[in-house]
Amino acid sequence: MVQDGDASQTPYEAALEALSSLITKRSRADKSNKGDGFDVLFDYLKILELEEPIAQMKIIHVAGTKGKGSTCTFSESILRHCGFRTGLFTSPHLIDVRERFRLDGVDISEEKFLEYFWWSFNRLKEKANDDLPMPTYFRFLALLAFKIFAGEKVDVAILEVGLGGKFDATNVVQAPVVCGISSLGYDHMEILGYTLGAIAGEKAGIFKHEVPAFTVPQPDEAMRVLEEKASLLDVPLRTVQPLDANMLNGLKLGLEGEHQFVNAGLAVALCSAWLQRTGHHDITNLGNTTALPEQFIKGLTATVNLQGRAQIVPDHYISNQSPGDLIFYLDGAHSPESMEICARWFSLCTKENSQEKASDFSRSHAKNSQILLFNCMSVRDPQLLLPNLMKTCASHGVYFKKALFVPNTSVYHKVGSHSLPPTDPQVDLSWQFSLQRVWENLMGNRVGADDKIPDTLSEESRDDMEKPVKHCEHSAVFSSLPSALKWLRDSVRHNPSTRFQVLVTGSLHLVGDVLRLVKK
Repeated sequence: MVQDGDASQTPYEAALEALSSLITKRSRADKSNKGDGFDVLFDYLKILELEEPIAQMKIIHVAGTKGKGSTCTFSESILRHCGFRTGLFTSPHLIDVRERFRLDGVDISEEKFLEYFWWSFNRLKEKANDDLPMPTYFRFLALLAFKIFAGEKVDVAILEVGLGGKFDATNVVQAPVVCGISSLGYDHMEILGYTLGAIAGEKAGIFKHEVPAFTVPQPDEAMRVLEEKASLLDVPLRTVQPLDANMLNGLKLGLEGEHQFVNAGLAVALCSAWLQRTGHHDITNLGNTTALPEQFIKGLTATVNLQGRAQIVPDHYISNQSPGDLIFYLDGAHSPESMEICARWFSLCTKENSQEKASDFSRSHAKNSQILLFNCMSVRDPQLLLPNLMKTCASHGVYFKKALFVPNTSVYHKVGSHSLPPTDPQVDLSWQFSLQRVWENLMGNRVGADDKIPDTLSEESRDDMEKPVKHCEHSAVFSSLPSALKWLRDSVRHNPSTRFQVLVTGSLHLVGDVLRLVKK
């Protein structure tokens, strides 16, 4: 049975329409992650006949503030290269909801997605009532992941916690093989707490009695709480150090950035424990601290797909239309700590590009121009995010020519949609104006940069360009992302000797919107 929908819709569009119906104010606020109605998840498991399959599933469960998605991605790649059938559940998706469900390293096919989606959606719909409403958006997706992995008979399921840990929908797992806690920091404080100890307590909610757990070096306050929670449940908790690059036989990690060695080290520990606890001792040689099994090295250095994290995407539209260069550097950093990491990565990447020989390009560039494209959720503090970004870049000698502030496009279209909505002239830009004020104040106080750099464009060349809603000396606010992208492309067209390097950060939603537009 398929849910009734618009006759003009494809079956996939009808499924996305049904999925969108589960996005409510309640789920957007993620109140369920404060414990509201957590027990109802077990009723959903019964309806979907998932109790026994989950009990038999050999699961790696990972929580954390930063790096949990990368850790899960590395873990999946390692175990896939060890010869196992893998299932990976991550969030959020950036372009298509099927990104959240990977089988053997590949997004689930549309055909399989539809099969599992409608079976689960219709079964839950039939049983829904006032006491047992339809699950909210993320809860449904987590349940769907379990159904997919059970149906596809994966050897290992790697689950990334959506938010927190204790009351996250993925925490219906009662007996994982091993648990991991990636780097902790301040994020989602309105839900998880305003101290690192409180946040660590929520993340440690995934610990299970006597199930081994691994973490990375943490701030003292967070580590104390993790150790206390582990002790209460007789959890053997070990801290693992960042992976030594020398263990990769001269190869590079499959994910960019120095911080990925922390995540890679955690992934190695998780996979080693999983292999040992599931009886696959022959694959590991972890008594040897100077070498990794060949399968581990292949898994860590293979090209892994984690969109929106330290990702570089040239604008092929510009390549096809003009001799200019427009390159997007995408990273969904949205906490003070991850913003510093993002800034270091962007600074090093742009410096490397600047040092490349002109012969490596189709033409010679007189200069590079760094642009910031930014938005963040209003629950985040731009007074922490933007100064960290600016100061870290400045410490590497990188200064932004212009900062562009835009609203997210994704809030205006249905989940997973491949199309973009028309620009809404009534969109509320008050938050973007607030971000702009923070930036302009920072620019007025910055040290070490020349504030008198002339504008990129002459007055004459602006006549045929997209106009921002509000233009200041160092920044501009646009009513939509498409209009900001058009402004960037216009700028490239009028400045063919300049390579525009655009850092897109502050929000994974924004990063996904840019990817959707640039890859169209």
